[in-house]
Amino acid sequence: MASSNSSNCVQISNVHHFELGDGMRLQVNVTGFSNGSNAKVELQLKNLIKSGDMYVIIIQLRDPRTDAIEFVLKDSRNDTWLKLNQGNFQIKIPKTDSSTSQPPIPKDLIDRRAYLRWESKGRPQDHDVALRELQSLSVKGISLDELQNSRLIAGTNRPALSREHLSSQKPYSCRRRHDIEQWTNKYTKGNTKKTNLPSSALLDRVEKSIGGDGVILQQTYNVGSYEIVVLLKIVGGDYHIIVAGNTKGATVLHWGVSKSSPGEWLIQLLILMQAPPMDIMPENSKLLDAACQTYFMDISNGKGFFQVEGGGGGIVKWLLDEISHREKEAERSLMHRFNIATELTERCKNEGELGLIGILVWLSEISEAQERFTNLLQRIYLDQPNVREILRLIMLCIGRGGQGDVGQRIRDEILVLQRNNDCKGGMMEEWHQKLHNNSSPDDVIICEALLNYVRSGFKIDVYWQTLNANGLTKDILASYDRPIVSEPRFRTDAKEGLLRDLTSYLKTLKAVHSGADLESAIETCLGFFPKDSLYFVKAHIGDKNIAPLIEKLVESRIELRPVLLTAHGRSKDLLFLDLALDSAVRTAVEMGLKDLNTASLPEIMFFIALVLENLCLSTFNNEELIYCTKCSFPKLLVCCCKRKDWYRVSESCKPNDGQWALQTKAVLDRVGLVLANRSQYYHQMIQPSVQYLGRLLSLDKGAIDIFTEELIRAGSAASLSMLINHLDPILRKVANLGSWQVISPMDITGLVVSVNELISVQTKVYRKPTVIIANKVSGEEEIPNGAVAVLTADTPDVLSHVLFASCFDQNVFRDLKLKEGKAISIQLRLSNLVISEVSSFDLSQNSFSTSSIPQGLTLKKKAFRGKFAISIEEFTTEMVGAKSCNILLLRRRVPSWIKIPISAAIPFGVFETVISDDLNKNLASKISSFSKLVDDGDLSKLKAIQETVLQMKAPLRLVWASKWNERAFVSSRKANLNHNNICMAVLIQEIICADYAFVIHTKNPLSGDASEIYAEIVKGLGETLVGAYPGRAMCFTARKNNIKSPIVVGYPSKQVGLYIKKSIIFRSDSNGEDLEGYAGAGLYDSVTMDKAQETVLDYSNERMIIDKDFQISLFRKIAEAGKIIEDLYGCAQDIEGVVKEGEIHVVQTRPQI
Repeated sequence: MASSNSSNCVQISNVHHFELGDGMRLQVNVTGFSNGSNAKVELQLKNLIKSGDMYVIIIQLRDPRTDAIEFVLKDSRNDTWLKLNQGNFQIKIPKTDSSTSQPPIPKDLIDRRAYLRWESKGRPQDHDVALRELQSLSVKGISLDELQNSRLIAGTNRPALSREHLSSQKPYSCRRRHDIEQWTNKYTKGNTKKTNLPSSALLDRVEKSIGGDGVILQQTYNVGSYEIVVLLKIVGGDYHIIVAGNTKGATVLHWGVSKSSPGEWLIQLLILMQAPPMDIMPENSKLLDAACQTYFMDISNGKGFFQVEGGGGGIVKWLLDEISHREKEAERSLMHRFNIATELTERCKNEGELGLIGILVWLSEISEAQERFTNLLQRIYLDQPNVREILRLIMLCIGRGGQGDVGQRIRDEILVLQRNNDCKGGMMEEWHQKLHNNSSPDDVIICEALLNYVRSGFKIDVYWQTLNANGLTKDILASYDRPIVSEPRFRTDAKEGLLRDLTSYLKTLKAVHSGADLESAIETCLGFFPKDSLYFVKAHIGDKNIAPLIEKLVESRIELRPVLLTAHGRSKDLLFLDLALDSAVRTAVEMGLKDLNTASLPEIMFFIALVLENLCLSTFNNEELIYCTKCSFPKLLVCCCKRKDWYRVSESCKPNDGQWALQTKAVLDRVGLVLANRSQYYHQMIQPSVQYLGRLLSLDKGAIDIFTEELIRAGSAASLSMLINHLDPILRKVANLGSWQVISPMDITGLVVSVNELISVQTKVYRKPTVIIANKVSGEEEIPNGAVAVLTADTPDVLSHVLFASCFDQNVFRDLKLKEGKAISIQLRLSNLVISEVSSFDLSQNSFSTSSIPQGLTLKKKAFRGKFAISIEEFTTEMVGAKSCNILLLRRRVPSWIKIPISAAIPFGVFETVISDDLNKNLASKISSFSKLVDDGDLSKLKAIQETVLQMKAPLRLVWASKWNERAFVSSRKANLNHNNICMAVLIQEIICADYAFVIHTKNPLSGDASEIYAEIVKGLGETLVGAYPGRAMCFTARKNNIKSPIVVGYPSKQVGLYIKKSIIFRSDSNGEDLEGYAGAGLYDSVTMDKAQETVLDYSNERMIIDKDFQISLFRKIAEAGKIIEDLYGCAQDIEGVVKEGEIHVVQTRPQI
């Protein structure tokens, strides 16, 4: 089902209304067969989950003999059927005599049409053309009433808008009022149907083996002690059934095919069942009289029961193979190519995104469109909302006029030009980078200068004469965000190729910067979609004052949106118009980048708001973007949901207010995370198909490697990223944040080593003090031995025993990476890092220890004390770990207003006792064998031990298995702890269904100030805070001598919150945690009985942010609880807890390291 809005562009013959109870309503709109067109039945289900919801199914009927449709509805939430008077709903299909001629077009309507053409084109003698256009619209099903109404909006009653009149309008509209939440779309994977049974390890393994895409049904059966999983999957338009079980030894599936109904086999086996056809029998099958027997195959060896993906990862292999096979045929002509493309798209449309990605990759080089193919794409656009982003990219490749989107061609054709003429370096590469970042009318001049330079026989003075004559100097070229500082240097034998390619490229540049492509798209649609915003855009294409142009471009897209979601005769033209408007937004932003340096902060905010709205309109899975747009920048209190327009919102900003800057920075950070996720998603989904098909077609490796990156840089998100990069340093300056966020402060000296991911070196031992520069840090890694600092551009939630800092200035970070192999000194000065190279530095081993963990720690193995479960009153250090013992102490000593959850425990030794039982003796033998290999250095066997533990006949397996995760093993080895002596108790606690979760550090870890508390707070459960979830928590500090005056030092950018029903959590509680000088926090897993649900967070009305009285009261309580617990233990503490209905609940505490 897809949410939709109605449109006046669809002719509805009949409308039926039904009340379904509980506020639910069904509306059925029916368009009958007429003029050779299909009939259409549109079912609109309203108020299904909450008031205002609407879900739509559109049924196209092609057979004119169809008289009616019958149906019933099922509410799967309550397992109830919705019927009409205990019977079926029946909807009659009206008929219209196809021989009936079209009604005559009234003269006044023709006159108005001609007037519109005269007004927009200055051609007063357009009566005949207007008549032909109106007749064409009438044939496509648009009624005379609709044509009359559309003319009244923009016809003779409206005075013509001259360019001068439009130019006099205010730069920012005060009429813009949009409830952007109506644009929200949520991503769902196809039409996947799931049972109410919980997910299982077997199901996860099967999906991982065969790929989860295309699965439309899954069912789990429990038979005795075994589990059977059945999945129905669509592959290449065929239905595949996958059956898997966790049985041991040889297993046979005995199956057959029903003749008419699913229950036939149970009734009369031999009469009603029949053996399956030979062509659908899997391998290792044998045919019986009325059935088939198929032997299962072990999926643990990677073979799989069905080779659905054929070894391909993240691709639709059958499609890409067929594209490669038929490429020779496609090269015969564009007609052949697009006939093949239409056929393959029709066949793969049920493969979801990956199928359409294959088509996108193939079509990226095609230069002309074909009507039938674009019609099919437009139908899929309406029917399958989840794949609209990929469809937009495909249609950009093709283009409305067959030449592809000209904005995208700027980025594509410069690569072709460089490749064809062997000019990939120097000035041409500098120009290439500028074109990708901010193409502008200056590029037309640069291209003309290059052409003149080549024509003159490569005389460099001709190049400069052309540039200077058009106002471009060396200083201007060097001032671009991507500067051009080199002079052109070409091979003389490349002259003919350069002249040909530069001449062609000049046409593309002029098409973009003269607005010809957009103007043509507008002209096509103005007749039946006359909007003032479009007239404004048409009159102002190419204006240097880009603010009103961008506003009207976005305004036009907003007005288009409801029409795009409804089928009618001009859907395809409107979709191409929307694509052209989207592309024009990016072009306009690029043109205005150079002016941002002199723009006021409200103007920058306004630009970002517009570009955010534009990206929301281009993105299907846009829920988080909508929330970011709602929050907007100035003061999260004044947001779009309160119907404030963006210009007034921008005026309310406070350019010198540090708290305002912190709030705005948090929203920017979250937008940045959304863009990063979007980029990563594109790479994961598209690049595998690019690489596979590229190899099949023997394409240039360089083109293959950068394909997805170029696609991303050409999209709507790229212009937003440019604006964010411009605003971020301004906000950091206002908020006094500097270039670094120092998480663990200390002064150090060491050698620079640059890595991509910190996890790749977590097992390494550095023999000299080392400063690691890491591009990616998740927070789940172990710091390598010998590392004295980790510096990253990432922003994980992490605490560390070494210097740890995140860099927000890409130039600073880039310069730091260039110091690879050099010794540097890092000192903390006023919350910033001072980095300097050290000319002579003694890196001798005498003063350096490779381990920063205190030496001499011992670990005594715990014995089983005879009990498999104990109550909190029985907690002792011999039975449970420090986590459980601390809970007992807190329960006895803290004041009653600090709540402690109900707790019990599975004590030490229970795992060892259970694994030694006869039921598990084979598993114990495997664990012993794998452990010896791990002790010899084969860390890959840690995973094998975990998988073996998960096969135990006992609960709590996930917590016990986490003893053998790689990070925990590496950490214990660094501390010289015997991993075999680690014993795992399990603390069992009730889960508080939290409004907020917090972590308190009673000694500020950022400054090292013991007199100041530092706390972090997130919405929902605390896993998003202590786990590797992107984004920042809300943060505050409080002086211990002034607890009642907390100070906010950071606002939240966490993307999701975790919420769960009333349940139980099983927390790891080993004897290898919370040792003196070695906390070991977070090394082992805690598991909830029920799965928490991720919810995308909306901060626009978050009380913790906008209600200052509530905020101060909440922060005071949290800070006071932290101080009480620190006083109780007599040392600094890390304290985890939650807030429920204003009450503080503490779930654990440990010494702060």
